[in-house]
Amino acid sequence: MIEILLVEDEDHIVQGLIFNLQIEGYKVSHAKDGNIAKKILFDDQQKFDLIIMDIMLPGISGFDLCNALRKKNNYTPILMLTAKKFDKDKINGLQLGADDYMTKPFNLEELLT
Repeated sequence: MIEILLVEDEDHIVQGLIFNLQIEGYKVSHAKDGNIAKKILFDDQQKFDLIIMDIMLPGISGFDLCNALRKKNNYTPILMLTAKKFDKDKINGLQLGADDYMTKPFNLEELLT
């Protein structure tokens, strides 16, 4: 079973994504802020097939978390899912090592594909 870590602080997005991802057959774990995600990924060393991560998070930002993962040679695919829609933000996220970048609001069917 494919395991996804969802790093998101907006409850309505979390509930909708977990529901829809589970219907599609994915196992989903959730971290509500960057510090919790860092603990899961670095301290607990849990492994995932995909990380879906917001940028504007309490604690550690998605940018900083992505950068830290890549510096530790963790190449788990990362989809940044964020309200930050300026080109400079997208370029920054991709340069830090994100594999894809999707802005909110997003099309659920596109995300699930």
